Amino acid sequence: MQGDTRTSGPASQEGALTLRPPRHRADPRAVWWWTAQGLLLAVPLAGAAVAAFWVFTDRPGWLGALVGAFAAGLLLLAVVSPHAGYRVERWEVTDEAVYTRKGLLTHTWRVAPMSRIQTVDTARGPVQRMFGLADVTVTTASAAGALKIEGLDHELAAELASRLTAVTQATPGDAT
Repeated sequence: MQGDTRTSGPASQEGALTLRPPRHRADPRAVWWWTAQGLLLAVPLAGAAVAAFWVFTDRPGWLGALVGAFAAGLLLLAVVSPHAGYRVERWEVTDEAVYTRKGLLTHTWRVAPMSRIQTVDTARGPVQRMFGLADVTVTTASAAGALKIEGLDHELAAELASRLTAVTQATPGDAT
């Protein structure tokens, strides 16, 4: 919900943090990156299923239809899910915290107060570099693991990592 301004209770013991919808989406090029990633997985799996059907069976029609539906489903999922994910995933960085929201069926909200951030990393895989994108990973002492902001313009990711590093160094706290 892009225009939603509801909040719900404090998100940390430090007081002022509230759970609210983050404002930013991934870079629009991330949809193409996620689609390329999905196809890099789906095409070989679909091809292997069709090849196994062709080589290892007597090719009954019902099984061919099932394998064809499986292969088509994989390819459809690889193309459709990135668009759906782009509509849902959000991120935002304020002076107090890093906010993320992910998930198609179950929305997962994460808030990392600046005083709890231990490290900030950027990553650019080979396919991401083709699209000019990068990820920013914010590590805290949380048992839930790091917060990951995916599909950012690589220059924005570098600026964000610099900003987070500067803000966390200036924020009192022991990051534990």
